[in-house]
Amino acid sequence: MPLFKKRTVGKPGEWYYCLEHKKVEEGPECPAKDRFGPYATRAEAEHAMQTARERNLEWENDPKWHDAPAAGADDD
Repeated sequence: MPLFKKRTVGKPGEWYYCLEHKKVEEGPECPAKDRFGPYATRAEAEHAMQTARERNLEWENDPKWHDAPAAGADDD
């Protein structure tokens, strides 16, 4: 008897965005490496790529994200 059972069906109400198939799924149908989620609603999952772009842009422009140059360091 296996120690862990592989969950083949997702929970109703859990929404994911599949990066490989570029579609919204209820419950995880594709491997975790190929999806964003879970999201509470289908609409949130449909906007997953837009949300990711917005967050990436915020992080790229966040001054706390980039390390300040060390004091006394020479630029080569």
